Amino acid sequence: MAEQRKMAFVCGHPIAHSRSPKIHGHWLDELGIAGSYEAIDVEPDRFSEFLMRAGERGYVGGNVTIPHKEAAFRLVERRDEAAEAIGAVNTVWIEDGKLVGSNTDGHGFAANLDQRSPGWDKGGVAVVLGAGGAARAVLHVLKQRGFSEIRVVNRSVDRAEDLARTFGDPVTAHDLRDADKLLGDAALLVNTTSLGMKGQGDFPVDLGLLPETALVTDLVYVPLETPLLAAAKKRGLRAIDGLGMLLHQAAPGFERWFGKRPEVTDALRAKIVADIERS
Repeated sequence: MAEQRKMAFVCGHPIAHSRSPKIHGHWLDELGIAGSYEAIDVEPDRFSEFLMRAGERGYVGGNVTIPHKEAAFRLVERRDEAAEAIGAVNTVWIEDGKLVGSNTDGHGFAANLDQRSPGWDKGGVAVVLGAGGAARAVLHVLKQRGFSEIRVVNRSVDRAEDLARTFGDPVTAHDLRDADKLLGDAALLVNTTSLGMKGQGDFPVDLGLLPETALVTDLVYVPLETPLLAAAKKRGLRAIDGLGMLLHQAAPGFERWFGKRPEVTDALRAKIVADIERS
């Protein structure tokens, strides 16, 4: 008897730009799994009905992206520890007839650095630029990995203070105007903002103030080499782009839906880099 074809999805609004179908399609082919993964544009006023009936439509689960992550957090019947800590859901699946939600962004962030710069989490001080949803995922991981001080820097210091209250010690809040004063002893600098994306302008911090051993990473992956990463490389610092986070965050969901853990390989990365360069 033929193996039943499992179906998964990514939904957002808009969604045409998503590279998730290429990532999951690569793994389905590589592992020889009878399955599909499709992008579905779901407007906000239709999201609740879509998500709650996904199982009826034959889906085993899927990914949720902008602008639906917070709504998914409220709608699922059960959330794992990562989703609870981050306050958003990007991965859902059906378990015992119930819709379960997780957030794999933090896993993706850490797994990218584990793969490309082993030992990155041995440093004591991290500086995180931005205080949005991506920053929450990063803070969750940095606390787990034992950073002794995590400085959140944001143009609106109120938002940084909200995160400091939510996550507690060792997270502290700072104004972007004071960023340069916070870099001298930093082992890790993380950009979680859109600064450095195409059309978003130059970066507002002086990387010359970082220690020579510091690691700089940017969650932005279009362009692959942002102004921040270019400046870090010019100074001789370790610099890691955000594409690996996108690839690694996809793996836990794939395993949930299709039963096999995929690998983030050079071949997969090359396929997605080529797609970015074509766009």
